[in-house]
Amino acid sequence: MKIKNGFVLRDVCGEQVIMGEGIGALDFGRLLCLNETAAWLWKQAEQQGDFTVESLAQVLCNEYDVSEEQARVDVAAIVGEWQKVNVLE
Repeated sequence: MKIKNGFVLRDVCGEQVIMGEGIGALDFGRLLCLNETAAWLWKQAEQQGDFTVESLAQVLCNEYDVSEEQARVDVAAIVGEWQKVNVLE
């Protein structure tokens, strides 16, 4: 999967939010506030381009002191939220 064109992570008043930009995100009409780890994962997803839950879980394990199992569970939950708000394809 990958992040849909037109969705970006921005700092808005000290909060990390996903917002839609341009015609491709015209029907989004909201901001999605991310915690520090979710914002970090978004940046990793951007860098990877085409990513999986497993690939993001691996980089999470490399960066933070977390077990592979817990990383997969946490990443799957975050990616699931991104899918619900339709910012991934």
